[in-house]
Amino acid sequence: MVDNKLILITLLVKLGVAAAVSSSLSRSSVFKNLLLETQRTRRQTLVLTVFICVPLTLGVLVRVIVPNFLAADLSYETVVLLGILLGPFAAVVGGTALAVPAVMHHEYLALPANLIVAAVSSIYGAVVGREDVWSFTPLIDLSVYRWVRRNLSRPRFDRQVILLVMIAAMQWMLGWVANRSHGRLFALYSTSVWVELAIVACAPVVVGIPLKVWDLVRIERRLEEQERLLLEARLDALQRQINPHFLFNTLNSIGSLVRFKPELAREMVVKLANILRALLNEREDFVAFREELAFTDDYLDIEVVRFGAEKLHVVKEIHPETLDSVVPSMLLQPLIENSIKHGLEPRIQGGTITLRSRILEGNLVIEVEDDGVGIPPERDLMEAGSGLVRPGTGIGMRNVQERMNVLYGTQARMEISSRPGRGTRVTLVMPIMDSVDDLLAAAAQWLPGRRRK
Repeated sequence: MVDNKLILITLLVKLGVAAAVSSSLSRSSVFKNLLLETQRTRRQTLVLTVFICVPLTLGVLVRVIVPNFLAADLSYETVVLLGILLGPFAAVVGGTALAVPAVMHHEYLALPANLIVAAVSSIYGAVVGREDVWSFTPLIDLSVYRWVRRNLSRPRFDRQVILLVMIAAMQWMLGWVANRSHGRLFALYSTSVWVELAIVACAPVVVGIPLKVWDLVRIERRLEEQERLLLEARLDALQRQINPHFLFNTLNSIGSLVRFKPELAREMVVKLANILRALLNEREDFVAFREELAFTDDYLDIEVVRFGAEKLHVVKEIHPETLDSVVPSMLLQPLIENSIKHGLEPRIQGGTITLRSRILEGNLVIEVEDDGVGIPPERDLMEAGSGLVRPGTGIGMRNVQERMNVLYGTQARMEISSRPGRGTRVTLVMPIMDSVDDLLAAAAQWLPGRRRK
């Protein structure tokens, strides 16, 4: 018979061991992915069982080797956890593995006891819903209190209390058998009613601690998924702002040429059809910079036809290393449109649009510059940076600014410099992203309301 003081100390240490092991496992990305998988294969279930059982099997081994170090043995609680969370296969495999060190120490009832616990726990896990398992709380007093309140007004079976009673009852039965097995089974047991109550009450808490720790991981993963969906929704809304805006302005340009230059209007319609075809073919929200340049060429062809090749010139200074970088689609067109409409169009002789790209200090730098009328000195460039560059600017520049903020946060910026009568330069500075996944992962760090780790 184990001394009552040692039993109470063991119960306290067991709580710490359960918290430490579950927290350590939750730090592994492989473990988290397997744990939160909705449809696991047999192999994935086996790998997840190994993750859980390896440290706890070593704990059983420590218990049988080191005298009075009983808190390392969480085999009963582990089998219950495997049964209700992962099912009968994991519970049987885990129960067998956890029993090996005990059987080697002549505790021959350990294996059948673990298999019985595995069967009972698996039945419970199969009958109740997964959410009922995850919502199990180790705060026993609150569980009983809620159960009493609910059942006083509307009597019903409470799955949470059933699990609590099941774990406690099996713990008591194991202790009773262990007390009469002459060393063939290990379980804490005491003739003191209060100590035995503590033993019985501790078992549901030890089971509940990993469930709560891993449930927090599950909730965090759900929040991340919601944030990803929010990001996609915001970007989609911003994208939808640009396309009607671009279409409206282009149709206005075509309308002005239909009567006086029908052939040029026809050519512009063909160019517009190419752009719309690309948009209607579910063009990606993020594209390689080379694709963004190709798309922009169609828009520039339309504007060159409208202005005349002698009045609108396009110069490109594109560094080859920038072509494979991933950028938001339709990023350049609003900037070019703004330069043409508010920079060059007011000038009788037209002017030049210059596109530049380069790599600078690990960032992708894109510039759209015109030699037009510039921003009047009485206007604030900070106001220009918000998208109100000149009267009538509006959606396009604001859209670019907001998309940069959504995707990159403080890692990116838009800079506007202008000299009245000599032109305006808009500079975009953003991190280099080699894939869409990298870009979305970076964007998720800056979403409003994200929980900081």
